[in-house]
Amino acid sequence: MARKPTITDLARECGLGPATVDRVLHERPNVSDRARELVAQAAARLGYPLPATLALHSRADLPKLTLGFVLHKQGQSFYQDFAREIEKACQARSDVSITPHIRFSPSQSPEDFVREMTAAAEQCDAIAATAVNHTSTARVTEDLMKQGVPVFSALNDFARSAGAGYFGMDNMKVGRIAASVMAMRHQRDCTVGVMIGGTRWHGQAMRETGFRTYLREYAPQIQVLDTLVNLETRQLTYEATLDLLNRVPDLAGMYVAGGGMEGAIAAVREARPPNKIALIVNELTPESRSALADRYLTLAVATPLEKLCQRLIESMVQRIQEPEQKPSIPAMLEPLLYLPESI
Repeated sequence: MARKPTITDLARECGLGPATVDRVLHERPNVSDRARELVAQAAARLGYPLPATLALHSRADLPKLTLGFVLHKQGQSFYQDFAREIEKACQARSDVSITPHIRFSPSQSPEDFVREMTAAAEQCDAIAATAVNHTSTARVTEDLMKQGVPVFSALNDFARSAGAGYFGMDNMKVGRIAASVMAMRHQRDCTVGVMIGGTRWHGQAMRETGFRTYLREYAPQIQVLDTLVNLETRQLTYEATLDLLNRVPDLAGMYVAGGGMEGAIAAVREARPPNKIALIVNELTPESRSALADRYLTLAVATPLEKLCQRLIESMVQRIQEPEQKPSIPAMLEPLLYLPESI
């Protein structure tokens, strides 16, 4: 676990003496505004918690921006972590004062995403979303961009060339990484399955393609069954996984390329002993962490949320301040890989 920053760290970071920093933090007299500003900026960089009054004072004169974010699956730990990292990245900026407005689409339908994106754009200087690929989400992106509201894609590149930039992983590479681990686990003739959330997720389609092409090229002894669609729901994934395990008793592995992994983990726990199935999923959550520890899970490929949010916020701010700039080059972040030995 990372060590929490101390007053000494804060003093070193801002170039002041520890006694001065202590006076600033405890709001004692005989402290200059410049010292307060330096301490506040250093605290933001280090993640050192400031007293509420000092935090408000230090940001009062900064340019004010409002950023909107449309996520989905509000009840899932991954998206809760995503929201926390967004807030943290906004708070860490020492050059601007950012108010984040985080909304959650009630479903994965294009209409719900469009409704939430439109509502967010009415009160925000720029927005980012994890929307599905659909003509309606592409159209609302184009309309908002023309109105001067930059639209960024996160995790899934739904806006493509119409948007202001994509921030996420190289999903083709993610699929190939999953396949390479599957191939290392099974160097013999065997059968594996692959599951995606649906046809409207460009990122998941790329993961499936990467998974299949890698095995076709480097592990032709592994047969990949027809792709299953789970609509990213826990229950449907659970039922589909149990059905597959019953239909293919010697199934060697499965890659869940989208959401719903909790259902697959539950089914494998119920139907097979530990380490029998090479199950690969995306994201490290309490469920996947526990499955890795118990060896029901072989690999979790996770999004580096902290780095993603930092770079996303940076590009959103820059686009607002420099509206004529070209769309951002896609930020293809390197995935984090978690094996049972990582836990």
